[in-house]
Amino acid sequence: MSEDRSTLAKLLAAGDVVVLSGAGMSTESGIPDYRGPSGSLTRHTPMTYQTFVGDPAARRRYWARSHVGWRTMTGATPNDGHRAVAHLQRRGLVAGIVTQNVDGLHQAGGARAVVELHGSLHQVVCLDCGDSTSREELDRRLSQANPHFGVRAATINPDGDVELGDDEVNGFQVVACRACDTGTLKPDVVFFGETVPVDRVRECYALVERARLLLVLGSSLTVMSGRRFVLHANRLGIPVAIINQGETRGDAYATLTLDAPLGTILPELIRLTDAQAAGSSDPTHRL
Repeated sequence: MSEDRSTLAKLLAAGDVVVLSGAGMSTESGIPDYRGPSGSLTRHTPMTYQTFVGDPAARRRYWARSHVGWRTMTGATPNDGHRAVAHLQRRGLVAGIVTQNVDGLHQAGGARAVVELHGSLHQVVCLDCGDSTSREELDRRLSQANPHFGVRAATINPDGDVELGDDEVNGFQVVACRACDTGTLKPDVVFFGETVPVDRVRECYALVERARLLLVLGSSLTVMSGRRFVLHANRLGIPVAIINQGETRGDAYATLTLDAPLGTILPELIRLTDAQAAGSSDPTHRL
């Protein structure tokens, strides 16, 4: 294990690293992943694009649950893993960040130019006219339309909603687009069953092609949406390193894998990288 960490520190020190992060990146911030030991898929089925678009009752249920969950999402703060990635980017070692997460915590932790593969919960889009607004504005409108909706929930799902019973959802009022008056609003995220925009995928491929190392953080790589970049790097002979708690579907293509909490191991890797740069065996750097 210590040899793998030293090897990874050397790869990081060489620079041109592209990070691909998943839900495990944010578990230490209180947002669960989908497929970990306590992942949300053990207790709920995520909303699909087809259901959201085609079923008004399901759409109302989603917005009621998401309206409650937004309070928890906005209260989540970056963890040491997010801050470590931002630190490596500021040092010029990380050349690109692609995240499968929709929580915005990479940016809150100081990272810049983050490619949000699956979009962002912080934006809302109208499916009819294409108008884009902030989630804060929608939250105010939903609160005004539902003044007596005082439901609170402690457990949030990775996609920003919570579990609510039918009796809690009944009567919740969904609001329409303000720009066109009647349009259907949707969080600007890629739902299950929806396709990632082609230009966004191309941007991610281009980042991988210029990388010296693809570093996967906190992703099981179960779905092709993220795994395709690991396969692409492997085809190009670009080393892949994976840090995740548990096995992933990309392990067979990895140069090395580490099973460890990101908030612990990433700061440690920074210290090892700094020590190698300084020629010291007693690193004292702190984030």
